[in-house]
Amino acid sequence: MSDDFRARAKLSPKGHLYEDFNVGEVRIHHWGRTIAESDTLLFTTLTLSYNPLYSNRAFALAHGHSDIVVNPLLVFNTVLGLSVEDNSEIGGPFVGVGALTYRQPVYPGDTITARSTTKATRLSASNPANGIVTWLTEGFNQRDELVIDFERSNLVRLRHPPKKEAAA
Repeated sequence: MSDDFRARAKLSPKGHLYEDFNVGEVRIHHWGRTIAESDTLLFTTLTLSYNPLYSNRAFALAHGHSDIVVNPLLVFNTVLGLSVEDNSEIGGPFVGVGALTYRQPVYPGDTITARSTTKATRLSASNPANGIVTWLTEGFNQRDELVIDFERSNLVRLRHPPKKEAAA
């Protein structure tokens, strides 16, 4: 037996192909992510988000919040990231996001979980080796309150794409 671990390694396929998605199917994404104060402060600083709700506790308290508010774009990115393993990990171009709604504020220390429901599937007219899958993804806090939802679509490979015809 070879001492080189690469010779013993086995490729484990990841992700799902177009045929693995059924309209109405719900996928509960893994364990979630607790958003720390340092996460939101760093994200807010790096993205030049100057809204004081995201970085000034006194300002946030004066405006009726219990703490600084986690930057909503960080909430979106976190929930989208939680959904990748179950929805789009195998790759394929990201088509877009629509119907994005922030339902309520997220605060440092909140733990965000996510689930996605397959809303639509269709074959790609311009790229016959792929289909387009659309999901409704929802994010929840630790009290199971909906904090964000959005629809997103990805190009997803077919398990058995049609063979390309040889050029004449």
